Amino acid sequence: MTVDATETAADQASGPAKFGPDYGTLEAASYQPTDSYFGAAYIDIDEWRETPAPHRHVHGGFADTATRFTFYFPSPDAYQGRMYSPLEGAHGGHEDAFGGPMGAMIGGLDLTIRLGGYLAESNQGHAGDDVDPRAGDDPTIYGFRANNEAARFSRHVAAQVYGEAPHHSYVWGGSGGGRRSPLNLEYGADIWDGALPFMGGGDIDDHGTTKHVQGAQVMSFAAMFNVQRILRDKIADVVDATAAGGSGDPYVGLTTHEREELATLYRLGYPRGDEFMVGQPMGQIWLWTSMASELREVDADYFESFWTKPGYIGHDAPHLVADDILDFTGEVSRVITPRVFLENPDDFPDEKFAMMKLMVTLMAGAEGMDLPVAVEINGIDSGYRLGAGVQVKSGKAAGRQLYCLNSVGDVFQCDGVGEANLQRFTGVEVGDTVHVDNRPFLAFCYYYRHHLMDDPQFDFLRVDGVPIYQQHPVPLQSPLMGTPYSGKYEGKLLWIHHTHDASLWPPQGTVYREAVRRAQGEEGLQKRFRQRWSQNAEHIPVMFAPSDPKRATSTWLIDYMPLIEQGLVDLAAWCEQGVEPAGTNYSYADGKVSLPASAADRGGVQPVVTITANGSSRAEVKAGESVAITAVVDAPPAGGTITGLEWDFEGSGAFPKREELDGKSAHVDCSTTYSYDKPGTYFITARVTGHCEGDVSALYRQLSNVASARVVVT
Repeated sequence: MTVDATETAADQASGPAKFGPDYGTLEAASYQPTDSYFGAAYIDIDEWRETPAPHRHVHGGFADTATRFTFYFPSPDAYQGRMYSPLEGAHGGHEDAFGGPMGAMIGGLDLTIRLGGYLAESNQGHAGDDVDPRAGDDPTIYGFRANNEAARFSRHVAAQVYGEAPHHSYVWGGSGGGRRSPLNLEYGADIWDGALPFMGGGDIDDHGTTKHVQGAQVMSFAAMFNVQRILRDKIADVVDATAAGGSGDPYVGLTTHEREELATLYRLGYPRGDEFMVGQPMGQIWLWTSMASELREVDADYFESFWTKPGYIGHDAPHLVADDILDFTGEVSRVITPRVFLENPDDFPDEKFAMMKLMVTLMAGAEGMDLPVAVEINGIDSGYRLGAGVQVKSGKAAGRQLYCLNSVGDVFQCDGVGEANLQRFTGVEVGDTVHVDNRPFLAFCYYYRHHLMDDPQFDFLRVDGVPIYQQHPVPLQSPLMGTPYSGKYEGKLLWIHHTHDASLWPPQGTVYREAVRRAQGEEGLQKRFRQRWSQNAEHIPVMFAPSDPKRATSTWLIDYMPLIEQGLVDLAAWCEQGVEPAGTNYSYADGKVSLPASAADRGGVQPVVTITANGSSRAEVKAGESVAITAVVDAPPAGGTITGLEWDFEGSGAFPKREELDGKSAHVDCSTTYSYDKPGTYFITARVTGHCEGDVSALYRQLSNVASARVVVT
């Protein structure tokens, strides 16, 4: 439905519009953008929708810009006067990310309604990975200005829908949304009362900077890709050593170079206990595919020097990369879409292609099922596939440069930047020629040595302040990631970071605290900033994380969304009632964030659990012999009481045994026994929940944690 934007505000003065399929017309003409970059606001869709929850659905944008928005207004009986603006992860670029099933998993309309608000989201000033043609590379547009103007206009519309604008407004988001949500607060004092970023990161500069952000993850991911490359199957031994009841020594059986690279990974901040993710085809490679062409252009000297000059591995120790070089020209034998993957299970069996199919379908959505995202290449040489450049050399798409996100055999799933991101293999036909070259990626694997930031995590690569290796300029991230943090803002900010985040590592969780301390001093830090750590949480929802063949992912990772929802509840209480949220105590040294062992010392709201088998983290028994298992659980002072305890004895993720708890105690000590009929190695896991109001029947905000012990059965 196209809305007539000629009606004036006076026509709406009689009160809020009627809800349901029959409602009054909204007007946009009287709205004057605060930011002069944005043209007149317009509404091109205004309709009632029943899904994902009943709401008035409003879509539009600003003239002369690429900025689009979607507002979701629930009925007045569900609305308590708040506005929530969630920011999409990665680069953003979509104004409907939170309105569908995937959005519900990461905090969509249902969550917003539970919080008493309406939902306002924008594409943050751009479509997909393309910049606004008019704004160009201006990171202020994508970092905060577009979303802030969309939020302002949502207040104008909300006043028509509900009779008045929201009394409080909150911006929040994870990953790329966590990177940008503090910027919205820093530069939107007229809009926002609070912000909740989780899994964010970046560098620090003065308020008002227009620089592109620098991100330590560019160098950190390079080190991770290198460990993945050189360890291959040895990663399994590292995982075993660092898991519950393991030896604790991840370096056993590694060569000198392998030890050095793994140690480097830890010093740069890779989360201890999450080593399994190093070897998985996860989304971190997206950073390389989204930046590779630009890095090769602006830092061409590095990519040439790596192979040709002393002081670089490619020149000084070529044997460390020689066996992995892939430089091949061949023909495309098949062009593959997400639909092709799903409709041809015999060609793409789950035992080989499960992760690739999951990645392409999640990224595609309903409208992208026929986008060519992968190709099969005839007779490709041996060599390392991940990160390899795939350039189309003939046919309609000749010249397009893509990079390998994931591969299985001769099938390459690829992505790129800008037009390549939007088109992928569109226009490519069977028989077209492609050139596959991974030499730039192999050089990138050692990129961390030659691009040092000022962050403490890089200090081990300096001696007396002097870098050990030849240096090149630290790369700038895409303008779509916004500007550096200043830490200067009004309102309140609750930062949440995960201990097991393999995409935004724990050191990134320490940056914004320092930004606030510099900008506002200790008094401002205490008054306006809090931080919480989510133990045993990964970057992605647990249901999308790959499982170790030895144990289900849910036995060592938690669902973090209840902690985010609790954080949003606590942020509102802080802003609206002055109730200060509990922060988590932690220490940081040598790239590692450490949490106190006890719930009382740790603080925050997440319960703390420990588990033993026969009194230890590791028990060795014979088949049929009973194992005595004990779990001790405590809620921190602000965490309410313990509401649930489930046991998983064999690593299946089924958690077949549940203790009956009444939710009246902040301390629970439970014991049970179990015996195994077959020899093998098993991980017994206790998964616990706590609720800040002690409600055992609550469907939401059940805050979880896990702990495991190893049982070796002979």
